[in-house]
Amino acid sequence: MDEKIITKVQEIISYSFKNPDLLRQALTHSSSAAEPRDSNERLEFLGDAVLGMVMCEEIYRRNPALSEGQMTKIKSSVVSRRTCAKIAKRLGLTKLVQLGKGISTTGNIPTSISAAVFEAIIGAIFLDGGLKAARRFILKNMADELTEACASQHHHDYKSLLQQYTQQQWAKTPKYELIDEKGPDHAKCFEVAVTLNNQRFTSAWGKTKKQAEQKAALEALVELGVLKKEKIKTDYE
Repeated sequence: MDEKIITKVQEIISYSFKNPDLLRQALTHSSSAAEPRDSNERLEFLGDAVLGMVMCEEIYRRNPALSEGQMTKIKSSVVSRRTCAKIAKRLGLTKLVQLGKGISTTGNIPTSISAAVFEAIIGAIFLDGGLKAARRFILKNMADELTEACASQHHHDYKSLLQQYTQQQWAKTPKYELIDEKGPDHAKCFEVAVTLNNQRFTSAWGKTKKQAEQKAALEALVELGVLKKEKIKTDYE
């Protein structure tokens, strides 16, 4: 395998291998391996287990109010082949995996191969640098998918999600400031904004204070980069 590929992949994943042979194996599909043991299948097996463990721990830590069933749904979504393949493609790893001619000439690499290289790299990092390094790689590259999956299980309880995030980041609780209210007593609308760390985030209007607070929490999560608003279907519009 070309050393330039090894160097490029290490730059992509922000990890330098002490044993580059592990990375070479992680990038080698069975169709191009001289022997079955030289392919990334064994590393994929290990990486899948490490990924599952790291995600279970993180989901458990982030969501103290969720049931076992809800946490299972989050895990199933985040560690799915589809998600792993998407991340591999996003990082550009799919283009760098070593494939046999019969596959590489088809132009459209199967999801299973893309997912396998991502999991194999997790396995390789785990063997080379330990659980801490593997965990850092996983959470860095799967942060958006994990946050969105957690939000979906909270049924758009953005206040809870924001509080969890701010407690983790700064050990602080966000405050909700009533900015304005309009309309007659029987049909009032309320404007609320989140304040945190001496910053006031974009305000939001709601038919009740509770609704306005939820929408304001969503605005804060978007501005903090925790959620992407265009991907969220909200019940508060």
